[in-house]
Amino acid sequence: MPNSTPLILSGLEPLIITPESNFVNVGERTNVTGSRKFLKLIKEENFEEALSVAREQVENGAQIIDVNMDEGMIDGKQAMVHFLNLIASEPDIARVPIMIDSSKWEIIEAGLKCIQGKGVVNSISLKAGEQEFIEHATKIKRYGAAVIVMAFDESGQADSYERRIEICDRAYNLLVNKVKFPAQDIIFDPNIFPVGTGMEEHRNNAVDFFRATKWI
Repeated sequence: MPNSTPLILSGLEPLIITPESNFVNVGERTNVTGSRKFLKLIKEENFEEALSVAREQVENGAQIIDVNMDEGMIDGKQAMVHFLNLIASEPDIARVPIMIDSSKWEIIEAGLKCIQGKGVVNSISLKAGEQEFIEHATKIKRYGAAVIVMAFDESGQADSYERRIEICDRAYNLLVNKVKFPAQDIIFDPNIFPVGTGMEEHRNNAVDFFRATKWI
């Protein structure tokens, strides 16, 4: 029987996500890798103006705010901590859950220590093997956050239907059976690749993604 327990996230207010929920809007403009404006503000240490970017996203309907400070020219850990602490003092922004987005564990953990409510970690994977995966997942559980799991393992990124379900199934079993991670707090990212390139090896990219998503 499918798990019917909803995913419950929160800032100062709860966000309840069920199978019947519509598309969940994640604000990505507080991400230095995706917004030149936000990157410029963070590099200039103009955090007050950077807060206005976050506020505008919430006002425009973002239900979750993604915060990413992965840029070689800034101290990502310090910037993450400072920005999240500023958000915590702004109730009109802090009312929505925070998605801590980084490829660096030290930044993720620093962010987890700052957020109010229940956020989301973006992301972990099996790229470095099971031991690190389990260690990180155990800490995320201890901090009380949900987690996004990339379809990526020691052999690389999943690029077919079979590889996607193989990796996601393995990750799910490790999380639920070894870490005792709540199943409803696991979000899978099954990887989307370019569609319509005209190259034969890419012709099933969309179909494989949809099939894997349905399987998940």
